[in-house]
Amino acid sequence: MWQPDGWDVRVRLGVLTPHADVGPESELRAMAPAYVGLHAARVPFAAMGPGGAMGLTVPLAPVRAFAEPPHVDDAVELLAAAPVAAIAYAFTSSAYVIGARGEAYMLERLTERAGGLPVVATCAAAVGALRALGVARLALGRSRRGSDATLSDLGRGYYEEAGFEVPYAAPCGLPSGQALIRPEALYGWVLEQVPDAAQAVVVGGNGFRAVGAIEALEAELERPVLTANQVLLWAALRAAGEPVDGVTGYGRLFSPP
Repeated sequence: MWQPDGWDVRVRLGVLTPHADVGPESELRAMAPAYVGLHAARVPFAAMGPGGAMGLTVPLAPVRAFAEPPHVDDAVELLAAAPVAAIAYAFTSSAYVIGARGEAYMLERLTERAGGLPVVATCAAAVGALRALGVARLALGRSRRGSDATLSDLGRGYYEEAGFEVPYAAPCGLPSGQALIRPEALYGWVLEQVPDAAQAVVVGGNGFRAVGAIEALEAELERPVLTANQVLLWAALRAAGEPVDGVTGYGRLFSPP
């Protein structure tokens, strides 16, 4: 019997990811329909060790450097030479450090380096998703544990700069390794921590395995739940001119009322 293969795709998306991070590719592939091809370029990230290991506290200098030339610029130029329709920048923390305006400048620079090919980024995608869903107040959870509170504060500042109220922002009290998080652990943490004042939940961190909890959390909270790779796929499909309703099982973002 004939079976579809890797050439039977309608659209191809590029992904820029830290060199030892497997989260973006894994989650994007889990969500994306079979007709979407995914092609990653790895970008050096000085704070990430072998096997994707990172300390409990993320130093801000390499997070900022990831968004700066030359490495990510070189990677986007090479990726844009492939037959991809859009490129997705899969790194949340850099936007927290450089802010919403800094992220906008970075995207403008990378789009130019990509020869005009659209480039989307996680936090800008989350802002677009929140606005599309009519959300004004959000609860923000980050992927790493308590000693990483600085990035949570920066994340709050990012969304406030973008015009949102953030009544709650904190790192998730869960292990930080890429392979250690399970949907049930994230589900329990969100239900315990998210205040009633929040109209939606945003879980940051592209290396954080979170998409498996989206539908269960939305059913319990009766509010939208957005995660890093979920909003990134949504934005990349839109940038590529593709409908988003082919994605099923990963939240109301892909099927708004």
